[in-house]
Amino acid sequence: MSKAVRYNEFGGIDVLDVVDVDQPVPGPGEVLVQVKAAGINPGEASIRNGAFHEVWPSTFPSGQGSDLAGVVASVGEGVSEAAVGDEVIGWTDDRASQAEYVVVPVTQLTPKPAAVTWEQAGSLFVAGTTAYAAVRAVALSKGDTVVVSGAAGGVGSLVVQLAVAAGAKVIGIAGPSNSDWLAAHGVTPVEYGEGLAARVKEAAGGNVNAFIDTFGADYVELALELGVDKERINTIINFAAVEKFGVKAEGNSAAASADVLAELASRIAAGELEIVVARKYPLAQVREAYRELEQRHTRGKIVLIP
Repeated sequence: MSKAVRYNEFGGIDVLDVVDVDQPVPGPGEVLVQVKAAGINPGEASIRNGAFHEVWPSTFPSGQGSDLAGVVASVGEGVSEAAVGDEVIGWTDDRASQAEYVVVPVTQLTPKPAAVTWEQAGSLFVAGTTAYAAVRAVALSKGDTVVVSGAAGGVGSLVVQLAVAAGAKVIGIAGPSNSDWLAAHGVTPVEYGEGLAARVKEAAGGNVNAFIDTFGADYVELALELGVDKERINTIINFAAVEKFGVKAEGNSAAASADVLAELASRIAAGELEIVVARKYPLAQVREAYRELEQRHTRGKIVLIP
């Protein structure tokens, strides 16, 4: 037996439990990973509370989580790309990573560089691939000015760094407590709230060429107000605005590959990209972890440690 997060109905954090389950067994082409760290993400909370049930339906009891990093515990038939004892980063599409053990296809794993911590590795997949896809979607190049909402969050903190690396001038919308971190990473911080459009225009000192929304609310409307072409506006969360205005919505699924994960991990190992781990919780405190996540004020990522 092993421990795993489960819930039996849609609801708030109170429906989450950590229960005993049969330890999974890898089939052909699969690997059993002993999980060392598993990041948590806002989309998981929305799936759990039923907000996305029409898009991503649930069957109960349901597990939870995509992000993972750990050690290969056993391999299934035909697996030659991984061996017992390998340290790996990866993901599962089965809502199952928030557990002591998880089975994943070997194609969804990549080696963990020694310089990347378990906490960084375990929180990389969803936020990292989402940020990668969002920056690619707005086709940044040297001389562009891009605005990023939620600029210090789990995804936003990676978006701004990738945008700076692409040569763009980056304006990051965030709370005042994040201004120093953003400035230290080459980003011009702008505080959210009343009068935001005027502050962004002043910070831009000219045209805004692109906008990446990682927060939701009315930021797509703000981008349009700033004169950004809808082909260079990408939101990872406001799907109603995608339908209404025809902006882009490229995220995790657009860049979900072991190759992208390996590239991001290598950049972290080389010191070219920082993934901020705000807090780590033991698996047994999954409710407390999601309570903090859902307040939406955390800089960077929250990670579960089985």
